[in-house]
Amino acid sequence: MIDRRLQVLQAIARHGTVTAAAEVCRLTPSAVSHQIQALSRELGVGLLEPVGRGVRLTPAARTLLDHGQALTARWEQARADLAAHRAGSVGGTLRFCGFSTAAAAVVPQAMERVRLQYPSLRLHLRETEPARSFDLLAANEADIAVVVVTTSIPPVSDEAFSQRALYDEPLDLLVGPEHPLVGHDEVGLADVAGDPWIGSNPGRAYHQLVLLACNAAGFSPDVAHYADEWDTGAALVARGFGVALVPRLADLPARHDTRRIPISVAPVPIRRVIAAVRAGSAEQPTIAAGLEALRQSTEALFLTLDGS
Repeated sequence: MIDRRLQVLQAIARHGTVTAAAEVCRLTPSAVSHQIQALSRELGVGLLEPVGRGVRLTPAARTLLDHGQALTARWEQARADLAAHRAGSVGGTLRFCGFSTAAAAVVPQAMERVRLQYPSLRLHLRETEPARSFDLLAANEADIAVVVVTTSIPPVSDEAFSQRALYDEPLDLLVGPEHPLVGHDEVGLADVAGDPWIGSNPGRAYHQLVLLACNAAGFSPDVAHYADEWDTGAALVARGFGVALVPRLADLPARHDTRRIPISVAPVPIRRVIAAVRAGSAEQPTIAAGLEALRQSTEALFLTLDGS
């Protein structure tokens, strides 16, 4: 019901270039340009203006985006209100997306709860990086995103989305079996300031988390190796090539001989995990069921961890 070209304009505003907007909208750059030009002609105002080799939004485009966001939120709310007039149980499709650990440790459990309550509801999960999850929400290709809070995601003040906290997850220190800290009762990040580190590639959420955690402890990590998969990172740690931070919920391969050490000396690093939906959509029955299932699954998971 909302003009697709508004979503394209929103993508340009969010990512800053026509090329980036084309990528997230699954269009060619020329198709994006043609759509915005057509919309500009229909409205009788310029929406983009050249700046060097790029473009920027005109004041008219900013005004249109403000109205477009309000329309989108009202449309999502209308869908929630109309659901009350439909007879029968909750049906259709509920689409989750989330980063790797949540996609393994949290979301499937929530999906199982939803399936038990609403057997006719089709469920779908896509594993993806946090920033990409918001693109999927905006493009109506996902309904609920489970993401880590980093500087790469939209701020809470972004009116296009509604964000709610799910849990704060501790990050543990991962070392090899011969590391000097094995067996220590009190360990802080500063204790490994001089060690080589294994981190993920720049641009990924985990890379940001490691840098922020180490900076908070007063040092910049010497990242000697880059590994995006826990299997690779654990293999390097087990053989003494460095240390790493590992989320409490991350499931490491048992074949690698590593030691998890909880960090007890402040600052204790955590990662905050949230659920995000399109603004106005949280009261739609399928999405509300998914959000409640996430809350219950997260609560049950951490009760189990605390009791172990």
